[in-house]
Amino acid sequence: HVVTGHNADDVAETILMNLLRGDLPRLARSTSIITGDATSSVRRSKPLKYAYEKEIVLYAHHKKLDYFSTECIYSPEAFRGSARTLIKALERVRPSAILDVVRSGEDMAKLVPAEVTGGPKCAGRRAEVLAEDREEEGAGGCGSGNGRSSGSEMADMEKQLRDNEGAGEREVEITSIQASRRRDTNSSMASSRPGNLRKDVTARKLPRQTLGTCQRCGYMSSQAICKACTLLEGLNKNRPQVEIEIDEEDEDDSSTLRRKMEGIALAAG
Repeated sequence: HVVTGHNADDVAETILMNLLRGDLPRLARSTSIITGDATSSVRRSKPLKYAYEKEIVLYAHHKKLDYFSTECIYSPEAFRGSARTLIKALERVRPSAILDVVRSGEDMAKLVPAEVTGGPKCAGRRAEVLAEDREEEGAGGCGSGNGRSSGSEMADMEKQLRDNEGAGEREVEITSIQASRRRDTNSSMASSRPGNLRKDVTARKLPRQTLGTCQRCGYMSSQAICKACTLLEGLNKNRPQVEIEIDEEDEDDSSTLRRKMEGIALAAG
């Protein structure tokens, strides 16, 4: 009998991963607290299935037990990293979200038929199912699956994308007959004129930039007026024209105040 250290956080991540991938057989098997195969006498159990990861770390720290607090540097890039991020975000909003996901996974596993999970009727495929379980429930690391599927998943996804692109090219757009005829006639007339092609080619040519100087500030620029002078000109145009008028009384007051300040400065010197 093999006892693994999978906790509630790991089980919730595995359930969420299988749910997002639509993998019903693994969804049903990952919620079981005891897993095994009829062809082998080795059983695996998860006694910490309903224990939070934080509680386990606090218990090990309180009892001064040796435990690993670092994780693999490649784990955030794996598919399990996305599920872990989502689980942690749900836990901030609802503290009991982890156990809620585990309970929901157990309820959904009961709805999966035995033919899908590989029950007694599918005894011939039990070896393959066991291999998938070991890959899914492994301790994890750089060399293990740790929630990632086999290498053929990416090839299947690329094939599906190519099929979707091919289906998109084969789609037929249904429009009115008159609009389609006009479009065909316009395209045929445009293609029959050689001058149009030359105009398109010449229009695509970008103007060649030559190094020169600005007419206003004399700085290096490829245009007659540089961008800085253009910006300053725009700012000056938007500046409000306000005239400040000073009355004779205010001018006399300011002059007397200036004289007093000069006298104070000379006395201090």
